Amino acid sequence: MHPTPRGVEAGRLDLLDRRLLFFTGKGGVGKSTVAAATALLATARGKRVLLVEVDAKGNLTDFFEHSHVGFDPVEVQPGLHLMQMRTDASLREYLRIHVRVPVLGGVGPFANVLEFVANAAPGVKEILTVGKVCWEVRESIEGRAPWDLVVVDAVASGHVIAQLDSPRAIHELVQVGRIREQTERMSELLASPEITALNIVTSAEEMPISETIDLVARARSELDVPLGVVVVNRLLPEPFTRADEPVVAALRTAPAAELLEARVGPGAEAVLDAAALAASLRRSRVPHLTRLRATVDLPMVNLPYLFARDHGLRAIHLLADALGAELDS
Repeated sequence: MHPTPRGVEAGRLDLLDRRLLFFTGKGGVGKSTVAAATALLATARGKRVLLVEVDAKGNLTDFFEHSHVGFDPVEVQPGLHLMQMRTDASLREYLRIHVRVPVLGGVGPFANVLEFVANAAPGVKEILTVGKVCWEVRESIEGRAPWDLVVVDAVASGHVIAQLDSPRAIHELVQVGRIREQTERMSELLASPEITALNIVTSAEEMPISETIDLVARARSELDVPLGVVVVNRLLPEPFTRADEPVVAALRTAPAAELLEARVGPGAEAVLDAAALAASLRRSRVPHLTRLRATVDLPMVNLPYLFARDHGLRAIHLLADALGAELDS
């Protein structure tokens, strides 16, 4: 069992006190959004942050309303740098730094060899991704990189175990040499509860909750990476309680409905319909949340559904504010 992370035993979430935060979750629950909001919150609190997009889809640049970025970190907000992981570039960097091999990317047949090794050999793609992240964290700890925190928008929950387990797997395969020493250092960094946390993003629906429960169990049995928090994203508001239902029902009957329409204008009935639907949807998800809380003994962070037309910088700021309020409560 992992040691209890600093601060959790006192009831305070210390998510931002670590140096390396991974965010994973079932596809569609908003893990990239939460990772971006976490990075933005950390910069607002004075930290210098590197945000890493592992799958390189380019979604994170949209959140910050910034043009495309690549493997080299680019400042997209004051104090917040963003990079997109490329395994071929990570391999080139590794060869240049650790093996002292000068590599001219994209030139000649050697480039094809790099691409094959980075993307086809079993476990190499994962170790190059995790290795690059660990390298940035280690450099920052030793004062050679500016980051106070590295936030990783990791792969989805179905693949994250293999990705985070890759240093151990490679370490067992390689018995001697520099690679064995390096993977051992990676494993030590990933296993430190003072440095690293794997955080799971979910939503209050049956499938994401089930996948979260399964992932927590697998992570504890198959990984040495400490678990951080479970983020329940896109929670619908509760516009009224069950005790308020008779009042809401009365407002939808004459003459109260006519009076309400006269006072607030057309559309009052539609607003009541929407509120009733929101209340119904929220209550239908309560059993799933109850099951999650009863099964998973990790700190829970609740984030609201954002009724926003876009998913740009304004929305990320709103979510970062909500995250900050949750962590401080």
